[in-house]
Amino acid sequence: MCGIAGWIGRRVEKPQDRAAGMSNALQHRGPDAEGIELLDLNTGEDQLALVHRRLAIIDLNADSNQPMQTEDGRLRIIFNGEIYNYIELREELIGLGHRFRTRSDTEVLLRAYDQWRLAMFDRLSGMFAFALWDAQRRELILARDPFGKKPLYLMQGRDLLSFASEISALLSAQPDGQQLDLDGVREYLTWRYVPGPRTLFKQIRKLNPGSYAVWSQGEVTETRYYAPPDQTDLTADIDPGTAKRRFLELLDCSVEIRMRSDAPFGAFLSGGLDSSAIVALMTRHSDNPIRTFSVGFSEQAYSELPFARRVADHFKTDHCEIVIQADDLMNHLPKMVRHRGAPVSQSTDIPIYLMSVRASRDVKMVLTGEGADEILGGYPKHRAESLAGVYRSLVPASLHNNLLAPLMRALPGASAKFDIFARSAGERDFATRMISWFGAMTARERDSLLGGLATCGHDRNDFPFSSSVTESHLRRVLFFDQTSWLPDNLLERGDRMMMAGSIEGRMPFLDRDLVSFVSQLPDHYRLGLLGSKQILRDCMAGMVPDEALNRPKIGFKVPVAEWFRGPMSDYVRDHLCSSHSVIRSYLSAKKLDQIVREHAERAADHEKLIWALLNLEIFHREFALGPPQ
Repeated sequence: MCGIAGWIGRRVEKPQDRAAGMSNALQHRGPDAEGIELLDLNTGEDQLALVHRRLAIIDLNADSNQPMQTEDGRLRIIFNGEIYNYIELREELIGLGHRFRTRSDTEVLLRAYDQWRLAMFDRLSGMFAFALWDAQRRELILARDPFGKKPLYLMQGRDLLSFASEISALLSAQPDGQQLDLDGVREYLTWRYVPGPRTLFKQIRKLNPGSYAVWSQGEVTETRYYAPPDQTDLTADIDPGTAKRRFLELLDCSVEIRMRSDAPFGAFLSGGLDSSAIVALMTRHSDNPIRTFSVGFSEQAYSELPFARRVADHFKTDHCEIVIQADDLMNHLPKMVRHRGAPVSQSTDIPIYLMSVRASRDVKMVLTGEGADEILGGYPKHRAESLAGVYRSLVPASLHNNLLAPLMRALPGASAKFDIFARSAGERDFATRMISWFGAMTARERDSLLGGLATCGHDRNDFPFSSSVTESHLRRVLFFDQTSWLPDNLLERGDRMMMAGSIEGRMPFLDRDLVSFVSQLPDHYRLGLLGSKQILRDCMAGMVPDEALNRPKIGFKVPVAEWFRGPMSDYVRDHLCSSHSVIRSYLSAKKLDQIVREHAERAADHEKLIWALLNLEIFHREFALGPPQ
């Protein structure tokens, strides 16, 4: 894993300084090596810059540093990520007459393009973002992996296209890009993250997952080469035994191929089903104890350390524990916001970042359980939406909200986060229900905060939930998860927080073949009578401790609700209630004061809302952004 940046188009002033600034902004992503190349195009009228920071994991030799080019200089590439099936592709390419100078997956990617051009995407198994210059065609290809595990941001100005792994690198080159997008603010307050391709900066956008963009003669065209399965092609006649064997085979192969590394590696372990399953399968393919890392809190009610410890003991891993306190959040939150280039959407970023920092002392790569919930229906919302859908089809619309909200609150796992969803569960509009689930507030509450600015922007109607035609309530939510929530929030979080600690994360559950297989299974393989992720539970029975198999999902829940009332109360008031709070200049100061007061007095639980607003304020301060214009 690495960091990439650069630009193409008109010549810029002091290009070496500009490239060095972009490289410095990405140093944490690649502390092992730096590469910068500046090329004059069109007899000097245009210029191409390729900037690379390397975190060496495959073929640690300096010959694999980047930018990398073919012998004739016709193709050049900078690449962030890993191609897991690079060994198989290398053998195939050798059979086709290609000769290799290194053992790196970067060279495999370069020669795969040389052989198959853009058809190569169907052959790649991996996570990646890259920029590839084809001098013969005079085209720059920018691409992201199918699920968006690796980021790539674009800034397109007058005769110039810039790109980078992180927003901070773009802003180091073009400070005038720091203009706040009001529509982005509205979407953040609605969803707690900004769905792509938009960002909170007017001039910066994300390249969509599963897409490539081609720059040619100053024009940019974007093509989608992959989209998550639309959840409609079911294999209804598959028997349980066959489904279970195939699922375990695919997951096991996914784990094994992601253990390919020339550098030390380990796993993040929470003690829940997903991470325990990954560690169980890793032990199958390793002669040495797996290094595992877990995080907890001094507040025992929130700590998963005892659960993780029991799983670590069961598999005899080389285990490390990290304990987090409120001071850690206050000390690191501004840095986390800067790395994300956006407000930190969830407090779970904290344990991921601090685990990554600690783990980087021992390993360069970890496997995680990320993605299991989004493909297997592991969240309480998946069962809630399924039950609510059945209810809405049977009960008259006039009774929906009166009876459905209490039912939703009675579901196992329901808590304060269900309140907004419960209030909207009777809505027939799917988009409204999804907003209510993900958001920290309803659209009406958001607009009361925005005051006069509420009507200045507009709500988008092009979100992925409008693209799924399946009748299954569960599958519609899963499709949205895989096309928005996962790439634009969870994978973005994982990449930024782990790379901030200079460590790579690999996600076996997000294997293309595995996701395709699971998408074809009927719903009961996901939601069983008593639990979620049913096929995973069935496969792991007897492989992981019973406690990990049957324990309800907790996740990295951070005790910020209590911290906001205690050790972080002054921190919250300074950011949301003081005269130098930026967001008070365009959000309702009265509402901000009310939210903080009600939470402090326990009149309401505004944990998610305060978190969202606090991070928005920190975002303004970190990037020196004034209110939206």
